[in-house]
Amino acid sequence: MLENDREPRPADSKVYLLDDLASLVEQWHKAGETVVHCHGVFDLLHPGHIKHLEAAKKQGDRLIVTITSDRHVNKGPGRPIFEEGLRAFTLASIGGVDAVAVNQWQTAVKTINLVKPDIYVKGSDYATPDLDITGKIREEVDALEAIGGRLHVTDEVTFSSSALINRNIDVYPTEIAEWLSGFRKNFQEEQVLNYFDQISEMKVLVLGEAIIDEYIFCEGLGKSSKDPILAFQYLESETYAGGSLAVANHLAGLCNRVSLLTVLGEQDSREGFISKSLHSNIVTNFIYRDDAPTIKKRRYVDTHTKSKLMEIYEMGPETMSPKHEEAVISKLKEIAGDFDIVIVTDYGHGLMTSDIIAKVTQQAKFLAVNAQHNAGNRGFNTISRYLKADYICMNGQELAIETRQRHAPPTELLSQITKNIECDAFTVTLGKYGTLHYGRHDGFSSAPAFAVRVVDRVGSGDAVLAVTAPLVALGAPWDIVGFVSNVIGAQLVGEVGTQFSVSKAGIGNQIKSLMK
Repeated sequence: MLENDREPRPADSKVYLLDDLASLVEQWHKAGETVVHCHGVFDLLHPGHIKHLEAAKKQGDRLIVTITSDRHVNKGPGRPIFEEGLRAFTLASIGGVDAVAVNQWQTAVKTINLVKPDIYVKGSDYATPDLDITGKIREEVDALEAIGGRLHVTDEVTFSSSALINRNIDVYPTEIAEWLSGFRKNFQEEQVLNYFDQISEMKVLVLGEAIIDEYIFCEGLGKSSKDPILAFQYLESETYAGGSLAVANHLAGLCNRVSLLTVLGEQDSREGFISKSLHSNIVTNFIYRDDAPTIKKRRYVDTHTKSKLMEIYEMGPETMSPKHEEAVISKLKEIAGDFDIVIVTDYGHGLMTSDIIAKVTQQAKFLAVNAQHNAGNRGFNTISRYLKADYICMNGQELAIETRQRHAPPTELLSQITKNIECDAFTVTLGKYGTLHYGRHDGFSSAPAFAVRVVDRVGSGDAVLAVTAPLVALGAPWDIVGFVSNVIGAQLVGEVGTQFSVSKAGIGNQIKSLMK
């Protein structure tokens, strides 16, 4: 039925699903009414939002508002403050708003195409779409013009929701809030973002094992009637590009030129999936092993508890044959010298032999390394295999294994490692305790963890390595390295697997939000 009455309506009745909202707008159009569309996060409704919505309503007969869903809010750890249902209800409580819906995509492009508003309204900070580093506004304006709509920019008093939240709402514990406050006093937003402008011009080579991460989601049925085991019902599966593939994708979101040197198996190469999963600006150099499949790690996850039940690794022999080793070394000789940085992601599954390590150490202009401890290498893959590097990134467990000490302070353990490895820069990720950093000329520094929600730790260390290695190569202050480490780490542990990859625009948004 056509909703053309002007009587005040309860807020709940003004919140729609997107398809229902599209049908409603179609009815309004048939009745000759002009529909105005506002879109945003609206995490903390403030006077600036009210003025903006009032100005928007003056442009037409009906005002609809769509909000960014929780999973697509990119304002940094702990955001949004209010979940999407509450944000939708709050907006629907405003008299001039006729309908509200939750957008299900990262941008409003598909929603614009679905709803087809006559006028799309943004605030004055979006007056020049081409200056938007994300490119989202330009895409939305293009979609709007394609359906015959027009953009209107309001010129009302503006407030920053992020600034209000950062200064007035306790998103983080006192220790983290105080650290962020001190960071904002010592560094300007432009200082931090400038490093990412420089990173975009760097040429980076990633060397390491390609890994396919498969997640099998299931729910518990109970104990088997015949065996002392638990039975589970299969629900669905998802597959992601992991290992060096994920690291290359992270870097491809930051750098214009990224190359990947890795080994695939001829028996089950998964090359088609890998090629589709990698960003278009990654140049691939694949070496094929005829004695192994491409490494796959299959993880079974209980959807109720979100806990992993077990892992199954599919791998070939641990040791590469001389011909495969020589193929990697030959390619390193050919290309390594062309890159500003070589990042080694050593998962201990056979690729990084002693001779390959020696060659990459010799060839790289700037060498960044992570030698990972996992179930597949039984603790034998330690960082001491690398006698020299320019930057080493590791986690607390790897630090303890390397030093054979479990309870000593991380600073003491890291001090021991610096005596045995020729390297000037280290980062140690410590989970809920944040990150520890060491520079031979700067000493120790640390940054707290920003994560407020932990879903899956797989891949978070890889992302930290990918983002911090270029920063260290550029000589960024350790506080900036620590800040970025924990922004990225918090985002990655909130996602399942390696489905998310870093982008310059995405990390820029988070930095801007946290720096306000």
